[in-house]
Amino acid sequence: MASIIYGLCALTSALCAWLLLQAYGRNRYRLLFWSGLFFIVSTVNNVFLMVDKLAYPAVDFSVMRYAVSLMALGVLLRGLVFEAE
Repeated sequence: MASIIYGLCALTSALCAWLLLQAYGRNRYRLLFWSGLFFIVSTVNNVFLMVDKLAYPAVDFSVMRYAVSLMALGVLLRGLVFEAE
């Protein structure tokens, strides 16, 4: 059951990233770009979660997952703070 939920979370993040970047391609609003990048990194974080919990449960990837999550939040924070439209 957990693998289905992890997979759906990764799929949802990827879909959000694709839709946001597609909207950015049409409208050129910078906040859409930064939000799309956030969801790309969030998708990578969800994939690391699946690898951590399902593929290699004996190995602890939590530090890498937290680093990727911090990077995603940094991308979104950069977009929210420094992009004024």
